[in-house]
Amino acid sequence: MNINIITVGKIREKYIRHGIDEFLKRLRPYSSVKVTDIHAEELRTDELTEIVLRKEADKIFGRIRDNTYVIVLDKGGEKLSSEKFASKIKDITSQGVNEVVFVIGSSQGLADEVKQRADLVLSFSDMTFPHQLMNLILLEQIYRAFRILKNEPYHK
Repeated sequence: MNINIITVGKIREKYIRHGIDEFLKRLRPYSSVKVTDIHAEELRTDELTEIVLRKEADKIFGRIRDNTYVIVLDKGGEKLSSEKFASKIKDITSQGVNEVVFVIGSSQGLADEVKQRADLVLSFSDMTFPHQLMNLILLEQIYRAFRILKNEPYHK
């Protein structure tokens, strides 16, 4: 399975970039994982948030093929334990899905159209996290899921 993480906004903090690089390295034996940064639109005073989100949505849709399984991260989404997340990854793989795309929105969130395109809207918490940190947390959970599926040890 190929995994692509689309995140709106750049990873600016070096310590987060180092963590992301570490988990990308750890994931190599399990899956091809790519992180795609999409430029976040600036919210100008005369623009509505919906217009900005629509511009970002257009960029996101430009990176998603029709047959891709899409998981959108949103605090209003379904909450899964690490074990259930691993099981979901297994189910997706067993359906013959070749590519999974995770989408992390900007500080403005995501357009409703992006959430509607999702095959799964997933929440990691009721709390709001910066997209940079969410990217790192997501990679760690994907790594943990593969370790669980392979019955390999990993800290609990």
